[in-house]
Amino acid sequence: MTMTDPGGRSVSERPVTYIRFDGWLGHVENAFNMFAAFSILSLMLLAVIQVIGRLLFNIPIPGFIDITEQAMAIFAFAGVAYCQRVGGHIRMEIVLGKLSGRTLYICEMLGVILVAFTVALLIWGSLYHFDRSWAIGDSTMDIRLPTWPSKLIIPAALGLLLLRLLMQIYGYARLVADPTRQPVAVPMIEGVEEHARHEIEEALGDDVVEGDAK
Repeated sequence: MTMTDPGGRSVSERPVTYIRFDGWLGHVENAFNMFAAFSILSLMLLAVIQVIGRLLFNIPIPGFIDITEQAMAIFAFAGVAYCQRVGGHIRMEIVLGKLSGRTLYICEMLGVILVAFTVALLIWGSLYHFDRSWAIGDSTMDIRLPTWPSKLIIPAALGLLLLRLLMQIYGYARLVADPTRQPVAVPMIEGVEEHARHEIEEALGDDVVEGDAK
């Protein structure tokens, strides 16, 4: 007896391991994204304290520029894998928007492969700079903050992005093999209304959207 899911696909046709790993990876990406958001909020509050302290009490925060420089690595890179997952990066769809079926999936897969290769090179380079910073004890100019923590964040965030890209390569490869399959864990070209609905689902959950529809 062959069991099927509500979409009509048999259990053997569903990439169960792929879906589970996508869920696990999504939790890690959400954590990195929250870390990036928290760093932005903290830096904004620190800037307010810096301005008030300097103007009213003539007591600026020591090493404010150094702290800002180190925090930039967090909010610039920590959320990059999350953004890739939800298809939030800016890209040109003038040509892709006119394609469909297997042709579209082949072009998408080739693009992701190229990006994954570039990210792998960036990981290698950023790891070299981290190792160099660790070895020589590099620090900032003012309050001598060690720079290796911020330089370690970059290859860690890019490594997470590389995992997401590899998953998307597999996801597009499934669709290239059989374009009738349901897309899983790959960004798709959407209209304005559909994109807005997915953003609401991402922020508030599926139940809220279903409740509004009723």
